[in-house]
Amino acid sequence: MTEEELKQEGRERVAQGTLEGRRVIISSQSDADSLAQGGYGVRVEKTKLALTFHEALYLVAEKRLKALAEEDELGFQELLRKARGEDPEVWAKYIIYRDLRSRGYVVREGSIGEMVFRVYERGAYPKKVAKYIVYPVQEGNPVMISHLSEVLRSAEAVKKKLIIAVIDRHGEIVYYSLTQYNPY
Repeated sequence: MTEEELKQEGRERVAQGTLEGRRVIISSQSDADSLAQGGYGVRVEKTKLALTFHEALYLVAEKRLKALAEEDELGFQELLRKARGEDPEVWAKYIIYRDLRSRGYVVREGSIGEMVFRVYERGAYPKKVAKYIVYPVQEGNPVMISHLSEVLRSAEAVKKKLIIAVIDRHGEIVYYSLTQYNPY
């Protein structure tokens, strides 16, 4: 089926990617172009796109990607198991990524290190820069105030608003805005 026929039926094209280390590579240029236009992945060559594990998990869950490992298709659980072997934080990343995407935001890997996301206003990607930095915190894992202060300074240095995403033990997320207190 052509892309046009799929859209008429209300379906999207299912891309195919191959697991390579810590990412899933999309080799088809048309699939890579389609996903890149939607704010997914990073170009690794002119015709290829590399997806992070959380992006690949999201696309597999949404039935927009078939992830392959050595010619075998990986379901969501198999991909998650392999991803956890490479990145113990992948589940938290996926939960936040899924939540933000379901709210209509484009979510990209952060540029200030650690487990941080750049989040674009709805409809702003790729015309404008990201407005928010989202920093995840898991309930029960202590975070030093000095560390949050460093993250806040880094976000402000690149002119972004810092949002703390607290994930509870049930996978629910509560978002908090963090700003510098200035009493004057």
